[in-house]
Amino acid sequence: MAVTIKSAREIECMREAGRILAEVHEELGAFIRPGISTLDIDMLGEKLIRGYGCIPNFLNYNGYPASICVSVNDEVVHGIPRADHILKEGDIVSLDAGLIYKGYHSDAARTHAVGNISEEAKKLIEVTRRSFFEGIKAATEGNHLHDISAAIDDYVSGFGYGIIRDLVGHGIGTSLHEDPQIPNFRQKRKGVRLQAGMTLAVEPMIAMGGWQVNWLDDGWTVVTRDHSLAAHYENTILITDGEPEILTVC
Repeated sequence: MAVTIKSAREIECMREAGRILAEVHEELGAFIRPGISTLDIDMLGEKLIRGYGCIPNFLNYNGYPASICVSVNDEVVHGIPRADHILKEGDIVSLDAGLIYKGYHSDAARTHAVGNISEEAKKLIEVTRRSFFEGIKAATEGNHLHDISAAIDDYVSGFGYGIIRDLVGHGIGTSLHEDPQIPNFRQKRKGVRLQAGMTLAVEPMIAMGGWQVNWLDDGWTVVTRDHSLAAHYENTILITDGEPEILTVC
């Protein structure tokens, strides 16, 4: 699949898809507290998405059984919500969500504290969030895709954290996953030249320990191999002829 350049009409649809998803994330973030289940989060997320007249794009995607990926502590991504998985004080929880608006996708992720968390966990969440913003400083027309990768790597590596290598960001548009793939670590090649009208999901996934991961027997949940905490921060962005536009923030 070639990298697509969106038209003005397509960009407007993606802006609205992103705006709605940002609202959903705000409401989900406010809901997080000890004592709720990961299924409670998923049920609220689906209700919110459908309430905006949109479709949850994760539900049944390649067989994924939920609308929100809810990943706790050492779960990096794709945690499957369960009624018996109860959030506890001190946990961290990553919510990865997406939706379809008029045929166009948005995708974003946030990691939240559950009650009071350790200073180490707070730092991991903040460094992961900050790495996204460091990365997109390179997301300008005329630069190359892997300039984003290098910028994320340069920032995160200074903290001694592991940058997950088995999972990457991606293009997005009329499909949830489009070309190109966007690694969060430095590459030998430059990657494609960035052009105005490209829409990308940039999503650093960072572990407090090593970068190696395992897939659980459910076929979806990815955990850090050393069981260290992991955080995830993602937005859908638009390449412009100036600064990149973040589509999935309020």
